[in-house]
Amino acid sequence: MNKKFDAFREKYPNIIYKDYNISYDDEYMHIKYEFVIPNLRVFNPTISILKKDILNDNIDQNLLNSIVFKLGLVELISYYKCTCPKQVVIEAGYIDEEEKRWFKKLFYNGLGEFFYVNEIEVTEDELFEFIVQGKKINIGDTFYQGEGNLIPVGGGKDSNVTLELLKDYDNKCFVINPKPVHFDCIKDRDCYIVKRVIDKNLIELNSLGFLNGHTPFSAVVAFISYLVAYLTNRKYIVLSNEGSANEPTVIGTNINHQYSKTFDFERLFYSYTKKYFKIDIKYFSLLRPIKEIQIAYLFSKYKEYHKIFRSCNVGSKENPWKWCCNCPKCLFVYIILEAFMSKEEVIDIFGENMLDNKNLEHYFLQLIGEADTKPFECIGTIEEVKYAMNRIIKKDSSYLATLYKDLYYDEVDIDLTKFYYENNVIDEYLDILKEAIRSAK
Repeated sequence: MNKKFDAFREKYPNIIYKDYNISYDDEYMHIKYEFVIPNLRVFNPTISILKKDILNDNIDQNLLNSIVFKLGLVELISYYKCTCPKQVVIEAGYIDEEEKRWFKKLFYNGLGEFFYVNEIEVTEDELFEFIVQGKKINIGDTFYQGEGNLIPVGGGKDSNVTLELLKDYDNKCFVINPKPVHFDCIKDRDCYIVKRVIDKNLIELNSLGFLNGHTPFSAVVAFISYLVAYLTNRKYIVLSNEGSANEPTVIGTNINHQYSKTFDFERLFYSYTKKYFKIDIKYFSLLRPIKEIQIAYLFSKYKEYHKIFRSCNVGSKENPWKWCCNCPKCLFVYIILEAFMSKEEVIDIFGENMLDNKNLEHYFLQLIGEADTKPFECIGTIEEVKYAMNRIIKKDSSYLATLYKDLYYDEVDIDLTKFYYENNVIDEYLDILKEAIRSAK
């Protein structure tokens, strides 16, 4: 048990969601939150959206306030984790009993990796209780009829595959805190940009030794994308989360680095927004029916993206965004691409032969299931890595390929033309995906 966890919960027993504010200047719509851990810090994270992008002429202010308020509950998770208080006091608004259960599940599952890495043992019931003191926002029947797709773009292979598969449709891209890589991938497509600023007090507390770790960022993206879709009259929010995201990171548990990318979260989010916001903006992932290895097969065809896409979280902190070639995410992407591309082509993307790097052996063993956990990264399944390696060892004798062939070979086969996972994809788009993978071998 983490001693800090118990000590902080005693010293800082609650966190207060005091308020949110929506304001406008000449260029932006600004959202500012106020979270307070009494006797410690006040936090004021912000979100800004360009006013010129707000195309909905019939915005219902109560609905807007409700979306912004609920988004704040998800933003709160990053600040809650500093001390993990026993009470979450909500003064900024109101949630009912069903919503309490919904958000508490998101907190608990979304912080699963955080608890595991910090050696915190706590049940969902024990984690905290909501104390609701704010007023309810009454939302009436709102006329809303959106059009086209809002496609969140992360700069990696998955969202680029979605952009290509739906290239003939009415698409608007969406990026939070964009980098040049995002614009390279978006090309000449229209894009809505959101600025999200974390309060510097959170960063300071992290440096002072308060509790820190992974939070469900994709859930933040979900609520922000919903807000943007409403403001811009979009009908669908089309994600690029694959079915492989459903696999737990810690084998034999429900701990998943990617919880807010799972189908469980996708399904719950769509049901929640439909019930509590009372309009129908459908939230689904186009790539949910398939595996990461199938996405790699599709991406291998889109050569125009090969030198510009990026997925490395370590390299994202550099300018320009680079492949660090020294982390499990880089190694995973390298492996699944080499399954369908030549060694020379993949080396050209990454700048080196990662399968010849002996220092990556530990990560490699995690990726093929020879460790207690998979890497805490957004990666595919153990089965997929083995399948990719089975293809690679037929043409590559690099160090890790030879290691796998000699010591860890496992006869794994995947039908690349098959749909594997439950999904909420609309039929028209499902047909496009089926056609795209029909030729896979």
